[in-house]
Amino acid sequence: MGRAFEFRKARKMKRWSAMSKAFTRIGKDIVMAVKEGGPDPDSNSKLRAVIQNAKSVNMPKDNVERAIKRASDKSLGDYKEVLFEGYAPHGIAILVETATDNNTRTVANIRSYFNKCNGSLGTSGSVEFMFDHTCNFRIPAEGIDAEELELEMIDFGAEEVFVDEDGILIYAPFESFGSIQKELESREIEILSSGFERIPQVTKQLSEEQALEVEKLLEKIEEDDDVQNVYHTMQE
Repeated sequence: MGRAFEFRKARKMKRWSAMSKAFTRIGKDIVMAVKEGGPDPDSNSKLRAVIQNAKSVNMPKDNVERAIKRASDKSLGDYKEVLFEGYAPHGIAILVETATDNNTRTVANIRSYFNKCNGSLGTSGSVEFMFDHTCNFRIPAEGIDAEELELEMIDFGAEEVFVDEDGILIYAPFESFGSIQKELESREIEILSSGFERIPQVTKQLSEEQALEVEKLLEKIEEDDDVQNVYHTMQE
């Protein structure tokens, strides 16, 4: 098993831990997808992917439809994806992905979290290079040979395929998302969920006391409504 498997295993219980937060994140993803490619999922592959993710966290269909309708309203402001980079105490690198309709507010909030928890907000490019930007797809395992699928999907950019209790996971570089999505759909393989993650190239082990300091900062960041995902180099 490779780095993607270990990363997924460590984050499994933390990901989408608060259902209301998950719905908020997906709602923003829907707005951005509709603004970018229109409200029809048949012609908007990004929106199709977000709807699949909504199903995977049991987001009610009515909520999804309302979000699509709301996103189609031209008076609704745009969300912009903004990446923040910095360091927590003890040299732990942190990447924060946000979706915001008010960048001034988001910058001020993120900076305050770092300052209050003895961290430091960095400049663009200061820690991003420490993480591999990946995409992933989850498909049902029934009737599919994971090893055979891995050999076939290598041509479309897949780097790692593994099986867990929830199905088969395919990991690939960020740039391969479109080609893998298209190939899975052409084979009529159901995509249960898909998304993007930033996997740390190297992680650092801390003492229990040091880890608590870092987690204090991570919790403050994750509670912010503008934050979509937080990644770090602390070993979990």
